[in-house]
Amino acid sequence: MVTSSSPLAYRWRRGALQPVPYPQTIVPESLLGIDRQKAALLENTRRFVEGLPANHALLTGARGTGKSSLVKAMLSAFGRRGLRLVEVPPHDLIDLPDIVAPLRGKAERFILYVDDFSVAANDPALMALKTALDGGVEEPPDNVLIYATSNRRHLMPEMRTDNDEYHWIDGELHPGESTEEKISLSERFGLWLSFLAFDQDQYLELVRQHLCRLGDERWDEETRTRALRWALERASRSGRVAQQFARHWSGRAA
Repeated sequence: MVTSSSPLAYRWRRGALQPVPYPQTIVPESLLGIDRQKAALLENTRRFVEGLPANHALLTGARGTGKSSLVKAMLSAFGRRGLRLVEVPPHDLIDLPDIVAPLRGKAERFILYVDDFSVAANDPALMALKTALDGGVEEPPDNVLIYATSNRRHLMPEMRTDNDEYHWIDGELHPGESTEEKISLSERFGLWLSFLAFDQDQYLELVRQHLCRLGDERWDEETRTRALRWALERASRSGRVAQQFARHWSGRAA
């Protein structure tokens, strides 16, 4: 039985699970422009919470497009149904067996949240993550999933030398060992969600929607011009930048 008094979120720090007294509250409805990704992760998480088969998830793509926010929004959507979030820094993945051990057998369902994950080919965290995703000698607990976000699709840096390893076999091009290693890691996640940078029209539509949510219905040429300038100064047309401009513009006019 899941008790309402148990913490909603934890972080792994100094070799221990520490409760987070004030977890960030993000409702899925507030995340705009990523409806397809949102629906997929909500459905995967719903199955997990209900004890149905579900997949580890890898969210990759441009910065500021809502990857981390979407993972954290799962807590608002399913926290009352027993979902718990455990934030694990990428460099602490070598501690995965110790992190998972006290969670096994609990009534709650735990998502291990690994943000901005990228490792070098010889990083010990790489083997620890592979073991956790595929299972080693020990059967992985059925109440734990891993949701990772990364700016890299294959989780490891792409090097120029990787191209030199490609070779032809019977007229087909095959990747080298380094590339295979990178692909094999990302393929261990059953659910892949890609987040693309927004074009200008999509960015402006996000700005307009965020302004409306803030109660600001104005949409004129000045607002549009300022929004584009805001994005240009930050060299990014992301959902994060659109929301930041909306807060700035709406607050300025209040």
